[in-house]
Amino acid sequence: MADDLFGDDAPPRAAGSPSGTAPLAERLRPRTLSEVVGQEHLTGSDGAIGRMVAAGQLSSIILWGPPGTGKTTIARLLAEAVGMRFAPLSAVFSGVADLKKVFADAEKMAAAGKRTLLFVDEIHRFNRAQQDGFLPYVERGTVVLVGATTENPSFALNAALLSRAQVLVLHRLDQAAMATLLGRAEAEVGKPLPLTEAAREALTASADGDGRFLLNQVETLFAAGIAEPLDLAALAQLLHRRMPVYDKDRDGHYNLISALHKALRGSDPQAALYYMARMLVAGEEPLYVLRRLVRFASEDVGLADPQALVQCLAAKDAYQFLGSPEGELAVVQACLYLATAPKSNAAYAAQKAAFASARDTGSLAPPANILNAPTKLMKDLGYGAGYEYDHDAEGGFSGADYWPEEIGPQTYYRPTDRGFEKRIAERLAWWDEQRKARG
Repeated sequence: MADDLFGDDAPPRAAGSPSGTAPLAERLRPRTLSEVVGQEHLTGSDGAIGRMVAAGQLSSIILWGPPGTGKTTIARLLAEAVGMRFAPLSAVFSGVADLKKVFADAEKMAAAGKRTLLFVDEIHRFNRAQQDGFLPYVERGTVVLVGATTENPSFALNAALLSRAQVLVLHRLDQAAMATLLGRAEAEVGKPLPLTEAAREALTASADGDGRFLLNQVETLFAAGIAEPLDLAALAQLLHRRMPVYDKDRDGHYNLISALHKALRGSDPQAALYYMARMLVAGEEPLYVLRRLVRFASEDVGLADPQALVQCLAAKDAYQFLGSPEGELAVVQACLYLATAPKSNAAYAAQKAAFASARDTGSLAPPANILNAPTKLMKDLGYGAGYEYDHDAEGGFSGADYWPEEIGPQTYYRPTDRGFEKRIAERLAWWDEQRKARG
C-alpha cells in the first residue's frame, strides 16, 4: 500500500512477502500494528486502536491525518487483527454502483458469519447523499466503516455519519519515526544511504512528515548507483524539491492563517513572519494575507495604535502598485508593525457590546433635546429644546446626557492602559469627572 509505515522491531519478511522487485514501500509494508511508526498514541496498548484490538471489537472510525502517515495500513491491519474481511474502496474512483456491490457482498458475508471492515479511502470525496448511504449498513452492523481523510471531518463529512464514528487523528511523522524508516530501508537494501549526515537530515526534513514520500526518495537514491556520499548541494540537484502541503481552500489555509493571527496577537514578530512566509511560499494570494492583517489591525490593535490600520492599508496599496515579488516587502512591513504594536481588543469588545445593546433596545427614542426640529410641530413637541452646543461650553464640553431615558448611560468601550489608548483612557476619565462636577 502507498500509505504504509514501518517500525524498527519488524521481524524478517515471511514467505509470500513482496519480492525484491517490488517498490521499496511495498517491500517494507508492516505486517502488524506494532510495526507502524509514528502513531503510538493510537496503536499502543493505551491508544484507541490498541484497546479495540485487545477487546476484539471494532467500532466505525474515521482516520484523519496528513498523507503518508499510515491510514491505509492501519485499516488493513485492524481487519487482520480481529479476523474481519477487509474490503477497500476509493472514493476517488468509486460511484453508487460500487457502493451497492460492496454492501451486497458484505450482507452475504454477514449471513455466512463473516463480518466486513469497509475501508473507504478519501471518504470526503463522496457527496452528502453518498455519505448518507453508509448509515443503514453501519447501524445494522453489516459493515464496520473505517474512513480515511486528509480533510477536517468537521467540514468534510456529514454530521450524521460523524455521530456514528469515532474520529482518530494521525500525526505527521516526527524525526524519530522518519529515522526509523531510513534505518529499515537501509536494512532491506543491505547498504547505507549514499548521503552525508547533513544531506541525510535534509532528506528527512524535505519529506515534511510523509513516510511514503521519504521512501520514494530513498528508492530513487539507491537506484541511482551513487558511488560517493552526496552533500547538500548534490542532493538538491538530484532530487526535486517537495512542495509544502497547502490547500488554499482547506485546512492548510485555515490552520496557517490562524497561527499567523495568534502569533501577531502574542507579539511574536519572528513566529508571525514564519507563518506568513509559509503561506506566501506555498502560493497564497498576498491580498488575502493583507485582508487578514487589516482585520487584525482593527480587532487586536485598535486604538492602542491607530497607525496600525493606516500601515496595513498602505501596504495593500504598495502591493497593488508594485506587484510580486517587490510588493511583498510591504506585506512583511505591515506584519512586523502589527506584531510589535501595543495590543488592544477594546474596540472589538465595544462593537460586540454595542451591537448586542442595539438589538435589545433598538426602538428607543433619543432624548428630545438632541433631536433636530426642522418644523414648527417638532419645536412645539420639544425637539432641540435645551440643547447645549459643546463648542460654546467651558472647555468645549457640555457634559450633557445623550442616552435614551429608558436605559441611561452605558459603557461599551473600555480602553486599555497600553499605547495610545492610555491617553484616551485619561481623556475619558477627565470627561467623567467634568460630568460629575456639573451634576
